[in-house]
This record gives sequence, structure tokens and C-alpha cells, in this order.
Amino acid sequence: MEFCDECGSMMQTQGDKWVCTKCDHEKLRDEAKEKAMVTTQAQEESEVIESEGGTSGLPTTTTQCPNCDNDTAYWYMQQIRSADESETRFFVCTECEHKWREDDH
Repeated sequence: MEFCDECGSMMQTQGDKWVCTKCDHEKLRDEAKEKAMVTTQAQEESEVIESEGGTSGLPTTTTQCPNCDNDTAYWYMQQIRSADESETRFFVCTECEHKWREDDH
């Protein structure tokens, strides 16, 4: 990826030049520099493998299920808002598998 020296916008290749998508600034491409760039096409794809038993690998805690009043649930944390916000804690009941969340404030 190349960024414009003039305005900082992302540039695109056009033949032997980099051209700014915003201000049309151009500069010659450097083959050696481009070989060192990491692209998404060069990255290997990863595969998500779920273990049998679903949530059984998650830690448990004592909390009241709002669905069946069971007092044990699996829990995990997940970032669902912007990076400067705290993570959200999710619970899954060990009995009825009801799922709910508790936001950290």
C-alpha cells in the first residue's frame, strides 16, 4: 500500500506509476519496495475449528440465568463496540444454553 506524499490519501497503481485517488499526485513505482509490501493476497487464510461440545471449553462462573434460574454459566469476553470502549461479557447457561450479556461500565 502506498500513501500520497501530498495529501496522505491511499494511492492506486496505474501502469508504472502510483496515482493518488484524491489529488491525482503521481510518482513512479519502485519494484524493490513493492516486493517488501505485505498484501492481503499474500496472507494465508486461517480456519476456525470448533471443538465438539460447543461451549464446554469456556470457563464457568456462578451467576443466575434469567431463563431457568440455573446458577452456573459459561462466559467469554468480546469486543463489540469501538476499540476505546470496554469489552462485553457474554454468558451461556450450562443447563438451558440461554445466552445473555453483561456490559462492563
